[in-house]
Amino acid sequence: MTTADLVILGGGSGGYAAAFRAAALGRSVILIEKEKLGGTCLHRGCIPTKALLHAAEVADTARNGGQFGVRAAFEGVDLTRVHAYKDSVVSRLHRGLQSLAEAHDVTVIEGRGTFVGGTTVDVGGMRCTGRDLVLATGSHSKSLPGLELGERIITSEEALRLDYLPEKVVVLGGGVIGVEFASVWASFGAEVTIVEALPRLLPAEDEFSSRQLERALRRRGVRVKTGVKFTGARQDEHGVRVALESGDTLACDILLVAVGRGPNTAGHGYEASGLELERGFVATDERLRTNLPGVYAVGDIVEGPQLAHRGFAQGVFVAEAIAGLNPPPIDEAGIPRVTFSRPEVASVGLTEAAAGEKYATGVTTLTYDLAGNGKSQILKTTGAIKLVKAPDGRVVGLHMVGDRVGELIGEAQLIYNLELLPEQIAPLIHAHPTQSEALGEAHLALAGKPLHTHG
Repeated sequence: MTTADLVILGGGSGGYAAAFRAAALGRSVILIEKEKLGGTCLHRGCIPTKALLHAAEVADTARNGGQFGVRAAFEGVDLTRVHAYKDSVVSRLHRGLQSLAEAHDVTVIEGRGTFVGGTTVDVGGMRCTGRDLVLATGSHSKSLPGLELGERIITSEEALRLDYLPEKVVVLGGGVIGVEFASVWASFGAEVTIVEALPRLLPAEDEFSSRQLERALRRRGVRVKTGVKFTGARQDEHGVRVALESGDTLACDILLVAVGRGPNTAGHGYEASGLELERGFVATDERLRTNLPGVYAVGDIVEGPQLAHRGFAQGVFVAEAIAGLNPPPIDEAGIPRVTFSRPEVASVGLTEAAAGEKYATGVTTLTYDLAGNGKSQILKTTGAIKLVKAPDGRVVGLHMVGDRVGELIGEAQLIYNLELLPEQIAPLIHAHPTQSEALGEAHLALAGKPLHTHG
């Protein structure tokens, strides 16, 4: 039997963050990972997807160079070189993680781990026991009953490896994953249709953001069908025919199934060991403790926003809690959210609807159009910033749509998490010309002294 202060099952964002922080606090750590350190985010999710999105942005820039007075010709996309670029980014980051594990003296064990009770994990017959155990086994791409995945009906993981550019794509699901891949394929020149059963895209975001994004995607030529349910799909060597409840049939080369991700809690011995699950997720309290003593859970197996940086923060939190530092619980509304489509959607805090439910009365909002922002005009992006103010004056929701607005989320999350008033933010000086000025202008307007406010 191998022992350590802390055993971690899963080497994704939550798992490796817990490992590195615990090691920095003087704990011995065993980290068990069945594939590669970095997990889904690094190898099959966040990083490779955003590399594709950047390549897509370059394609758009080349195609539209004339509007900036630059003569450029878009001659097409070389997917072999795009994948080489994407894979090189992933490889460099993976090597960096491996080096960090060595530097922190974290023992990394490759293999599939099974929780066998107590604080013990079995890896191919070898038992690893810690004084504490962190479960961080991540998530998987979900599908729908009766929908058979195959060569032409794929999830995001297969989409990242697709070695040709489809001419027509149907994206089933208008959440973050679906919208981002739709954005990539539209930039690469495909005819794209998004089908979403709910009334709007990005249903977890403020309705304002959904409306702004849908209008922008339609201007880019993306067809959007919301409030329409999928009833079936049939694939053959020629393509896919997608049937909708409305009676419409869509023909395409590829059907991307982007209906969300499910927790990886099956096949790891969780239920057999007495771990409490709720709808497939590991049940925890606000301090990420499970029903079993000394056992914690972090990341996508804990119900809530499935974000890599949420898992990372939870991993750090658990490591510090185990070390006795008593960190404050994580406010999930204070976790920033970004959809890296074109345009981007970024937010932190409460939507207007959620604020209305929480406070009942006295919620006010302000929307600042990016038409009044010089840098946004230089970038030729449209969009807006919406602020949600609580009855006590605090800014409790910030919602942004526009190219590159994801880079503003750092300041936005400080405003929310520090519980600031518009009057405290308005005096801050934002560099000119930057998009950060739009945040400043919005708060000036909310404080009652607008300058460059457009209707």
